[in-house]
Amino acid sequence: MSVGAMGVFDRRLLLAVDARGYGSADTARQRDIHTALPRLLSEAAEAAGLDRASWVRQVAGDSEFAVLPSGSDEQALVEPFMRRLDAGLRAHNRDRVPGARLALRAAVHFGPASAAPNGFVGPAPVEISRILESDPLRRALAATPDAALAVALSAPVFTELVAQGYTNFRPEEFREVVIEKKEYRGRAWLWVPGHDVHAMDLGDPESGSVSPAGSGEPAAAAAPAAAATAPAPAPEPAPARDGGDTATTNLYGTVINGNVVFGISK
Repeated sequence: MSVGAMGVFDRRLLLAVDARGYGSADTARQRDIHTALPRLLSEAAEAAGLDRASWVRQVAGDSEFAVLPSGSDEQALVEPFMRRLDAGLRAHNRDRVPGARLALRAAVHFGPASAAPNGFVGPAPVEISRILESDPLRRALAATPDAALAVALSAPVFTELVAQGYTNFRPEEFREVVIEKKEYRGRAWLWVPGHDVHAMDLGDPESGSVSPAGSGEPAAAAAPAAAATAPAPAPEPAPARDGGDTATTNLYGTVINGNVVFGISK
């Protein structure tokens, strides 16, 4: 850390979580979320060897934003914490009807965040907030109604931790997406425990472009839409052959027919 004219500069490990469907829940379910969320986060932190009492937390009934102390274990937060949180959520949801189940979005980031009179300031708190509220992360959780957790890792966390083999995750378990939220544009990597994130429909590729995990390249979604949707020109009829039946067709694959001759015009 160094002290400058604007105060203290520090890079911190950040966690943000938010419950699905809180706004539409009735009072009893909201109360249940208020009770379950801090308990599940505390249990996951303890299982991962993290001291949650040392976190600086901003809490709402259905969400939490936490800044971990300098030197906190990134590996512990990314893997054992998230795996234990998913297990805790599944245990909590057991024997509950779908409308009463608790499902969370979670985001992890590491970046500049400095203490301020009313919380933390810096690029990192803004970035993790945009990732947590992003459409791709919301859609990933919505696409899997039986999932209890959807996790997004920021670029520094994924590329420097998961992609380098510092966890037991395989990089291909994650799906890279482009995040566009308000003034922020960046990338994140999504993981939904027990589900194939690459098979999910995350909506319009222009608002949530994807590419193979860890490739570092945006998806090839920038091709003009008109080119993708313009109808192909109809082929000209093939010239008839004497002494045989003729047929005109559009060929889209292998065609086998012993009774007609197919002409292909160039």
